[in-house]
Amino acid sequence: MVRELAEYEKALHEARATEEQLREALFGPRPAAFAHIAEDDGSGEPVGFALWFLNFSTWRGVHGIYLEDLYVRPQARGGGHGKALLTELARICAERGYERLEWSVLDWNTPAIDFYRSLGARPQDEWTVFRLTDGALRALGG
Repeated sequence: MVRELAEYEKALHEARATEEQLREALFGPRPAAFAHIAEDDGSGEPVGFALWFLNFSTWRGVHGIYLEDLYVRPQARGGGHGKALLTELARICAERGYERLEWSVLDWNTPAIDFYRSLGARPQDEWTVFRLTDGALRALGG
Protein backbone atom coordinates (compact mmCIF):
# COMPACT_ATOMS: atom_id res chain seq x y z
CA MET A 1 0.00 0.00 0.00
CA VAL A 2 2.96 2.35 0.51
CA ARG A 3 3.83 2.02 -3.16
CA GLU A 4 0.15 2.48 -4.11
CA LEU A 5 0.12 5.74 -2.12
CA ALA A 6 3.33 6.92 -3.78
CA GLU A 7 1.84 6.18 -7.20
CA TYR A 8 -1.38 8.04 -6.30
CA GLU A 9 0.71 11.04 -5.20
CA LYS A 10 2.65 10.91 -8.50
CA ALA A 11 5.91 10.19 -6.67
CA LEU A 12 6.51 6.46 -7.09
CA HIS A 13 10.15 7.18 -7.98
CA GLU A 14 10.63 8.63 -4.47
CA ALA A 15 9.34 5.54 -2.61
CA ARG A 16 12.63 3.89 -1.64
CA ALA A 17 11.74 2.38 1.75
CA THR A 18 12.27 -1.36 2.00
CA GLU A 19 10.16 -3.85 3.93
CA GLU A 20 13.08 -4.30 6.34
CA GLN A 21 13.30 -0.55 6.99
CA LEU A 22 9.59 -0.36 7.70
CA ARG A 23 9.72 -3.46 9.90
CA GLU A 24 12.56 -1.95 11.95
CA ALA A 25 10.84 1.45 12.23
CA LEU A 26 7.55 -0.11 13.34
CA PHE A 27 8.59 -3.21 15.28
CA GLY A 28 12.26 -2.75 16.17
CA PRO A 29 13.61 -2.27 19.69
CA ARG A 30 12.95 1.49 19.53
CA PRO A 31 9.97 2.07 17.24
CA ALA A 32 10.15 5.39 15.41
CA ALA A 33 6.72 5.12 13.84
CA PHE A 34 3.37 3.49 14.49
CA ALA A 35 0.70 2.21 12.14
CA HIS A 36 -2.93 1.23 12.07
CA ILE A 37 -4.45 -0.93 9.35
CA ALA A 38 -8.03 -0.66 8.11
CA GLU A 39 -9.58 -3.95 7.06
CA ASP A 40 -12.53 -4.73 4.82
CA ASP A 41 -15.48 -5.66 7.04
CA GLY A 42 -16.35 -8.71 4.98
CA SER A 43 -13.07 -10.25 3.87
CA GLY A 44 -10.65 -8.88 6.45
CA GLU A 45 -8.36 -7.76 3.65
CA PRO A 46 -6.26 -4.66 4.35
CA VAL A 47 -7.76 -1.64 2.59
CA GLY A 48 -5.94 1.27 4.20
CA PHE A 49 -3.39 2.45 6.71
CA ALA A 50 -2.33 5.36 8.86
CA LEU A 51 1.37 5.75 9.64
CA TRP A 52 2.27 8.24 12.36
CA PHE A 53 4.85 9.34 14.90
CA LEU A 54 5.00 11.63 17.90
CA ASN A 55 5.84 15.29 17.63
CA PHE A 56 6.14 17.87 20.39
CA SER A 57 4.79 21.39 20.81
CA THR A 58 7.15 23.72 22.61
CA TRP A 59 4.27 26.18 23.04
CA ARG A 60 1.86 23.67 24.56
CA GLY A 61 4.49 21.57 26.31
CA VAL A 62 3.00 18.23 25.24
CA HIS A 63 3.28 15.63 22.53
CA GLY A 64 1.04 15.40 19.54
CA ILE A 65 0.66 13.02 16.64
CA TYR A 66 2.00 13.75 13.19
CA LEU A 67 0.19 11.66 10.61
CA GLU A 68 2.79 10.93 7.96
CA ASP A 69 0.52 8.96 5.66
CA LEU A 70 -3.16 8.12 5.43
CA TYR A 71 -4.16 5.90 2.55
CA VAL A 72 -7.31 4.02 1.63
CA ARG A 73 -7.37 1.91 -1.51
CA PRO A 74 -9.60 3.43 -4.22
CA GLN A 75 -12.14 0.58 -4.18
CA ALA A 76 -12.64 1.05 -0.42
CA ARG A 77 -12.95 4.84 -0.36
CA GLY A 78 -16.24 6.17 0.95
CA GLY A 79 -16.60 3.16 3.25
CA GLY A 80 -15.62 5.00 6.42
CA HIS A 81 -12.10 3.56 6.69
CA GLY A 82 -10.28 6.91 6.52
CA LYS A 83 -12.59 8.39 9.13
CA ALA A 84 -12.11 5.34 11.35
CA LEU A 85 -8.33 5.67 11.15
CA LEU A 86 -8.43 9.39 11.98
CA THR A 87 -10.94 8.74 14.77
CA GLU A 88 -8.54 6.22 16.31
CA LEU A 89 -5.67 8.72 16.20
CA ALA A 90 -7.89 11.39 17.77
CA ARG A 91 -8.86 8.88 20.46
CA ILE A 92 -5.17 8.22 21.20
CA CYS A 93 -4.56 11.96 21.46
CA ALA A 94 -7.44 12.39 23.89
CA GLU A 95 -6.45 9.35 25.96
CA ARG A 96 -2.80 10.40 26.28
CA GLY A 97 -3.33 14.15 26.67
CA TYR A 98 -1.84 15.03 23.29
CA GLU A 99 -3.15 18.36 22.03
CA ARG A 100 -2.51 18.16 18.28
CA LEU A 101 -3.15 15.82 15.40
CA GLU A 102 -1.42 17.24 12.35
CA TRP A 103 -0.67 16.19 8.78
CA SER A 104 0.10 17.58 5.36
CA VAL A 105 -1.92 17.17 2.19
CA LEU A 106 -0.94 17.86 -1.39
CA ASP A 107 -2.62 21.05 -2.60
CA TRP A 108 -4.08 19.29 -5.67
CA ASN A 109 -5.74 16.51 -3.61
CA THR A 110 -9.17 18.13 -3.44
CA PRO A 111 -11.04 14.96 -2.38
CA ALA A 112 -8.75 14.57 0.65
CA ILE A 113 -8.94 18.29 1.51
CA ASP A 114 -12.74 18.20 1.36
CA PHE A 115 -12.79 15.07 3.53
CA TYR A 116 -10.49 16.61 6.16
CA ARG A 117 -12.56 19.80 6.26
CA SER A 118 -15.72 17.73 6.75
CA LEU A 119 -14.16 16.36 9.95
CA GLY A 120 -13.43 19.84 11.27
CA ALA A 121 -9.74 19.99 10.34
CA ARG A 122 -8.47 23.38 9.21
CA PRO A 123 -5.47 24.16 6.99
CA GLN A 124 -2.53 26.02 8.46
CA ASP A 125 -2.15 28.44 5.57
CA GLU A 126 0.33 30.69 7.35
CA TRP A 127 3.00 27.94 7.45
CA THR A 128 5.24 26.76 4.62
CA VAL A 129 6.82 23.32 4.83
CA PHE A 130 10.57 23.18 4.23
CA ARG A 131 12.61 20.04 3.64
CA LEU A 132 16.27 19.12 3.31
CA THR A 133 17.02 15.84 1.53
CA ASP A 134 19.72 14.06 -0.41
CA GLY A 135 22.66 16.26 -1.45
CA ALA A 136 21.45 19.42 0.29
CA LEU A 137 21.05 17.53 3.57
CA ARG A 138 24.49 15.90 3.25
CA ALA A 139 26.08 19.24 2.34
CA LEU A 140 24.64 20.99 5.37
CA GLY A 141 25.36 18.14 7.77
CA GLY A 142 28.63 17.06 6.20
